[in-house]
Amino acid sequence: MPSPDAPNPDAPHPGKPGPIRSLPHRARRILTALPANTRGALWILQAAFFFMIMSTLIKLLGSDLSVFQILLVRQCIMALIVAPKILRGLPGSLVTRHPALQAARVACATIAMLCGFTAVIHLPLADATALGFSKTFFVTIFAIFFLGETVGAHRWGATILGFLGVLLMLKPGGAFLVDPYALLAIIGAAAAGMVMIIIRILTRTDSPTTILTYQAVGVGLIMIGPALYTWVPPTLEEWGLLLAVGFASWAGQMSNIRAFRAGEATAIASLDYSRLIYATAFGFLIFGQWPSVTTLIGAGVIILAALYTVRREAIRGRQLARAAEGRGYNT
Repeated sequence: MPSPDAPNPDAPHPGKPGPIRSLPHRARRILTALPANTRGALWILQAAFFFMIMSTLIKLLGSDLSVFQILLVRQCIMALIVAPKILRGLPGSLVTRHPALQAARVACATIAMLCGFTAVIHLPLADATALGFSKTFFVTIFAIFFLGETVGAHRWGATILGFLGVLLMLKPGGAFLVDPYALLAIIGAAAAGMVMIIIRILTRTDSPTTILTYQAVGVGLIMIGPALYTWVPPTLEEWGLLLAVGFASWAGQMSNIRAFRAGEATAIASLDYSRLIYATAFGFLIFGQWPSVTTLIGAGVIILAALYTVRREAIRGRQLARAAEGRGYNT
């Protein structure tokens, strides 16, 4: 047995790095030492990256597999990842005071993901991503009818300006016929906006674990029938991509949650739009797709109007358009 005074070979000393297992701890210490908004900014940039990885993989898989099959496997993988948390909460995680609202949230989340993923598969990544940003303006409209909020001239102006940006993207080159997949992107954004409204109501009475459980299980159950009907046996490579979709979705959501826990939403929400930069880069490098000038102008209008809406919410003390739960296709 070594003497108590014997040197520890694993202990760091001048000129020698410590053991590899200490590196994560050091990284956490460095991250913790950063200002809160800087930490939030780093997390949200990571979330945006993971969400665009997810979208890119879905676009790759969509050429051979149905969106129902992709979504079913995604939900199963995410459910397995969060299963320990769900199981620890049983039976309380199934108790809800608003079963009808839980069902509506699951239905809206299903529509948001089906429409959003279909748009990602068939549209250039940058177009589908930018059209998805219109969710912010649907939140403004839905908040009036379902939450009784009073919206002033500033937010109405931002909403109208944002929809003008959407219309600009829907008719690239002045065409009179609207791309049906672009319309699906808008429908998906509207459904995602409705999800955010429902979550705002549910969080008054139900725990986050309950909301997570119903969403994870509910969407998966809805997908079983159509997924089996359209099922195509995935290749080994496709199974790998499907697993990566599930992991990227979970990692994006967790990064998003950490971002809005660490930093002020008003300071970091604008970085969520870095997804458009990622989408443009991935679309060009992987699919050879470059957004048109009209698309970029429309996206710029949408983002500016959305940022102004977030600012107005900060002034009014609200957190709908800048909440973490419904950003991107992470409903």
